Amino acid sequence: MRPYSDADLPRLSRTFAAWIAEAGRCGYDHVGEVPHRIYENLRGRPPGELVQLWESADEIVGLAVNLRFGAAFDVFTAPALRGTAAEVEMLRTAYRTTTRAMTADQPYVLTDVFDCDSIRIRLLTELGFARFRTWDDVTVRQLTGPVDAPVAPEGFVLRTARPADAGQLALARNSAFDADWTAELYRSAVMTRPGYSAEREIVAEAPDGRIAAFTVYWLDGRNRVGHFEPVGTHRDFNRRGLARAVMLTAMHRMRAAGMATVTVNYNADNLPAQRLYASLGFRREHQTYGFRRPRPDPPTT
Repeated sequence: MRPYSDADLPRLSRTFAAWIAEAGRCGYDHVGEVPHRIYENLRGRPPGELVQLWESADEIVGLAVNLRFGAAFDVFTAPALRGTAAEVEMLRTAYRTTTRAMTADQPYVLTDVFDCDSIRIRLLTELGFARFRTWDDVTVRQLTGPVDAPVAPEGFVLRTARPADAGQLALARNSAFDADWTAELYRSAVMTRPGYSAEREIVAEAPDGRIAAFTVYWLDGRNRVGHFEPVGTHRDFNRRGLARAVMLTAMHRMRAAGMATVTVNYNADNLPAQRLYASLGFRREHQTYGFRRPRPDPPTT
């Protein structure tokens, strides 16, 4: 095991795509989730402290992203090691790493698992984790058929993001997700990090210059799958069809790049998101379940 560094991302993305090609999506998420979780979810925290890689010879065989949302971890394991002692040790290590980095007010360490991933569900249960919620709906639609043309309200412009948009993108994310991004943090933690490309962030610009809606799309050329993460609308511009417009713009670009399908995940109790994605032809393929384990009591002195 060793700490992740920015230079690892190209090789890690290729490895992730190869795992999906070999084993399917169950137990893995889209390759675009890797940089999103490492950089945007960790919000500028040094990834070398919170992201771990396991290697065997010259191959990456495991990845852990710790302290997502302040209390959660992800572990992804090479198909050949699923269900083995090596995967158990990765899970234990991620639990310990996340526990050490959590604030004292967090009572549980969290992780999630695909509904179809019986191996991970068994291992988590054996390690003392218990299911406590349904987390995400994992949805998919084909890109081989017709894709509607994007339509924005009069005066709104659909375009790719620009480096100068960092401040407006931060404000739009804060409004959409109740976050606390600043222009400098979004620029340093996301826009200048490996994997991000402003060409793949589609925005709807309002007549007054504000970013009204946005999405980042990701491409897995090996498996011909596109992915959305994140999708959001500034609350001042809700119910104007803007999220739909930026997603349709991106879907046309995905199809032109050779993608055959596209996926998007969302919190299962987010009904507006459910309605939006269903209207665009997305259908649920899987769900993810939240598992948690109490953090250990701190040592007494």
